[in-house]
Amino acid sequence: MGIELLGFQTTIASPITLKGIGVHSGAEVEITFHPAEADAGIVFQRVLAGGRVSEFRAVSSQVGNTDLCTVLGLSPATSIATIEHVMAAIYALGLDNLLIEVNGAEMPIMDGSSEPFIDAIEQAGIRALAVKRRYIRILKPVRIESGASWSEFTPYDGMRFEVEIDFDCPLIGRQSWKGDMTPAVFKRELSRARTFGFMRDVERLWAAGFALGSSLENSVVISDDDTVVNVEGLRYADEFVRHKTLDAVGDLSLAGAPFLGCYRSYRGGHKMNANALKALLSDPTAYEVVETASQRQRTRSRELVAVAAPGFAPWSA
Repeated sequence: MGIELLGFQTTIASPITLKGIGVHSGAEVEITFHPAEADAGIVFQRVLAGGRVSEFRAVSSQVGNTDLCTVLGLSPATSIATIEHVMAAIYALGLDNLLIEVNGAEMPIMDGSSEPFIDAIEQAGIRALAVKRRYIRILKPVRIESGASWSEFTPYDGMRFEVEIDFDCPLIGRQSWKGDMTPAVFKRELSRARTFGFMRDVERLWAAGFALGSSLENSVVISDDDTVVNVEGLRYADEFVRHKTLDAVGDLSLAGAPFLGCYRSYRGGHKMNANALKALLSDPTAYEVVETASQRQRTRSRELVAVAAPGFAPWSA
């Protein structure tokens, strides 16, 4: 029958504010989630000097740099970075419409996971809207490769992720996570997985102006002898692949609508996720836009029907 899906769009019930530091800039950041109307999508607004605002919809066409994180926009003077952990929480909880106001160049890293954003959204509450929710249903395989890495979308009756990593580090090695994505699964199995990095890379990143806000409070750090530096250890035995899956959830949320299918990757990352999504959306024979035929608040993936929506391309907005 497939997993249960939302039949109607949602937003948050009330505004909520979070504060923290940017993992790359090291600067203090404040963000506020505001409710938004149906079909508004997820919109980020960066408040610039003099009260000016740069605005980006959280969609594939707005993605800039993906080297160390996912960035909306091309110019560092106006772009908004490190959106993946926020977007993973938004996507996993089924939020469709939201305005996110930020007074800095990136999202706050918080504890390096999505859990603080999950908690904030649940504290604000989720409100259903009187407009049907649309999904992107995968019709045929779409695959990209880069060296030994690959990513692909395949048809599936639900929303599934299968992510495998392979690091030349005995602490990590080869790990995989597989599962159908629901709010409960994300909260229980992925939301607390933190970003991670290697001590040997720190000086290089600092010299390049990155990871200036990284610390043991927001990152799992792996020492030169391949052990975890953090006193508390790991939150999951395989926290590394769970965080990579969390990142994939956030990166693929930039389709602009939830996808129905299976996303598989091997040795992927932000760039592979972004390129796989672009490959899918550039092939109109690989997917169809669907919605529920009923007025029920909840539905099953097999009950969704294709809709004639030639203008519905939120990923290119």
